Amino acid sequence: MGQKITVQAVIHKPADFVYKTYNDPKQVKHWNFASPDWHSPGGTNDLRVGGSFSYRMEARDGSDGFDFGGVYKIVTKEHIQYLMDDGRYVDVNFHEYDSHTHITVEFDAENTYPAEFQQQGWQAILDNFKKYCDSL
Repeated sequence: MGQKITVQAVIHKPADFVYKTYNDPKQVKHWNFASPDWHSPGGTNDLRVGGSFSYRMEARDGSDGFDFGGVYKIVTKEHIQYLMDDGRYVDVNFHEYDSHTHITVEFDAENTYPAEFQQQGWQAILDNFKKYCDSL
């Protein structure tokens, strides 16, 4: 693939908490959407090398929806890498500093939408994750 896109956030919680929250399918539904008119009603996650995940993302009015999934290639407490169903790689890194966690997500851009649009969408999802974590 070509261009890589990076989004990031600083979460005011320890890395272990952030890691568990990020990977818990019961909690993903609370933050895995780019705008309030979308939601993530559920999914599954087998967090291990060779394991897979699948999350449903839908418009709240039912007009659109898709499954977002992939297979894990690297799984450590600091770094997760997965291959999405469409063949793109995603790297998620968790770095703790003074009880704060810096989370960075780097992903291969796809060719349908402009890179700026993709970055805005993924950043909005990560911002929702930050708000959710900080509220707990």
